[in-house]
Amino acid sequence: MEPVIQVRDLVKQYPGVRAVDGVSFEIPEGICFGLLGPNGAGKTTTVEIMEGVTAPTSGSVLYRGEPLGARFRAEAGIQFQKTALQDFLTVRETLVMFRRLYSHGRDVDDVIRLCALEQLVGRDNRKLSGGQLQRLLLGIALVNDPQVLFLDEPTTGLDPQARHNFWDLIRAIKAEGRTVLLTTHYMEEAYFLCDVIAIMDRGKIIAEGPPSRLLKEHFDDVVLELPREEFGIDPATFPLPVMLAGDRVEISTADVELALRALLDRGIPVRHLQIRPRNLEDLFLELTGRELRT
Repeated sequence: MEPVIQVRDLVKQYPGVRAVDGVSFEIPEGICFGLLGPNGAGKTTTVEIMEGVTAPTSGSVLYRGEPLGARFRAEAGIQFQKTALQDFLTVRETLVMFRRLYSHGRDVDDVIRLCALEQLVGRDNRKLSGGQLQRLLLGIALVNDPQVLFLDEPTTGLDPQARHNFWDLIRAIKAEGRTVLLTTHYMEEAYFLCDVIAIMDRGKIIAEGPPSRLLKEHFDDVVLELPREEFGIDPATFPLPVMLAGDRVEISTADVELALRALLDRGIPVRHLQIRPRNLEDLFLELTGRELRT
């Protein structure tokens, strides 16, 4: 089956900076593909080129085997990080206005139902909460009944309840057979929604595949977490790798019994001990480092 989107040897050069450096990947139909990376990794530039917003220095993006053109614009929906909406319009009026930009698309009432906007149709869009606004912006991205949907950090700033509600909407859209490209800084979100992820750093793809497979490829251990104040000894004297993470101590080990004996032998209390499997945040930090990016 031909991929919906093919990215081939993509390069974007700015004065003194190669933001995208030879990136290639493919997105099959009907999956959620996550593009992850620290600030400055090149993911936003890559997505903007894929959306046709920015021209590449070299390389190409193909939609169903063809260069981006009229078919792509008709069949793609985009939810940008920020969108300025017309003042003094209601939610319904906003959706109707954007729907009229397309000759074909989805019924506005269907979009309202899908995005759980029924109770908000008469509200001025300036008076929406963060989660409500994101649902409206998702609705705008869906009015042309897109086959491929771009979501650029759609849940940034949302509270946990609003974020989980938004995840349910994305899963419902994917269940209709849509293809979704997601960028996010939330690793839990990427693991929950994405069938495949690609991690970018310094303009290159450094890892790509299903999240569970990538975790198996990079880790064969678990993490023991303890309150830092209860650890009570110099981490350098502990026989297993220790990472200080804020107010926690993290011990990585493939042998939990050995780690427990080492803790008990040193009189370290384990009543607040937690054991967890490796997650995407561990993988992200392992591959891209822990230094702050600006």
